[in-house]
Amino acid sequence: MRKMSRRQFVVGAGATLASIGILRKARAAEFTYKYCNNLVLTHPMNIRAKEAVEAIRSDSGGRMEIQIFPTSQLGGDTDVLAQLRAGAVQFFHLSGLILATLVPAAAISGVGFAFKNYREVWPAMDGDLGKFIRDEIAKANLYALDKIWDNGFRVITSSTRPINTPADLKGFKIRVPISPMWTSMFNALGTAPTGINWNETYSALQTKLVEGQENPMVLIDLSKLYEVQKYISITNHMWDGFWLLGNGDAWRKLPKDLQEIVSRRFNEAAVKQRADVEALSDDVAKKLVSHGMVMNSPDTASFRDQLRNAGYYKEWRQKFGESGWKVLERYAGQLS
Repeated sequence: MRKMSRRQFVVGAGATLASIGILRKARAAEFTYKYCNNLVLTHPMNIRAKEAVEAIRSDSGGRMEIQIFPTSQLGGDTDVLAQLRAGAVQFFHLSGLILATLVPAAAISGVGFAFKNYREVWPAMDGDLGKFIRDEIAKANLYALDKIWDNGFRVITSSTRPINTPADLKGFKIRVPISPMWTSMFNALGTAPTGINWNETYSALQTKLVEGQENPMVLIDLSKLYEVQKYISITNHMWDGFWLLGNGDAWRKLPKDLQEIVSRRFNEAAVKQRADVEALSDDVAKKLVSHGMVMNSPDTASFRDQLRNAGYYKEWRQKFGESGWKVLERYAGQLS
């Protein structure tokens, strides 16, 4: 039998020990969960989520590992929501307005022109309105963490014309997320809304399948929509946020101490992310203009009147029910 040299023994032993170390590291986590979102890595959501995941791993002594899948890597919003419900994905950041396809009450925070500013948004979402929504989410065997993350106030972009009045939206072909609330609002405003998942939006604008879209300015900038859009109208027609959702069964499997760590770290990250998005808004507006976009700020009173006259508020008051609507108006003021 061929003798092994000392060097071969040392190298071989080192490789064996390294393999054992890798196996031990891989086995160290009692729970390895997948977390998905649809945003680019440079968005404040992913920056703060990465910090939270690292803190969770550290605080749990390596017992809890959360793998991040950004930019719709595992599919569009509707696909990943199905995966979340099935347990193939354990955490998912999703707009309440898209979640409304499963939990109708989740859309109530996105009622058109309900909130004027963040001074109205955060007391509502950290207070009774947020609790109302989370209680409804729980009925679908999903767990929503306490603090909703910010997506921002939404504005309209266009490749064909600026939007100054509701008349400018007549027949306007606009991409909207696949959500009843968006479709209903833009129908009431006279547009031709088309439901398209976010990961398909750039190509839909590029190929002129639609003329425009609506999103917060930070996302418009990070996704480089200025390459395929010319005009940006600061309508602030709805506020949108992301619930961090957990699969109900997967959440209940976590021991109480790990639930506390995950909740605390993700909720802390949410508060930081809110401040990030708000702070970025002014700089982003300047950047979009520097990229050649033409910006205007319409008077929104006529848009709100259009929605009221079209029966939009009456329709959604009936859908959400008096109890939910009263909670909304407690923070937003009278709408209908």
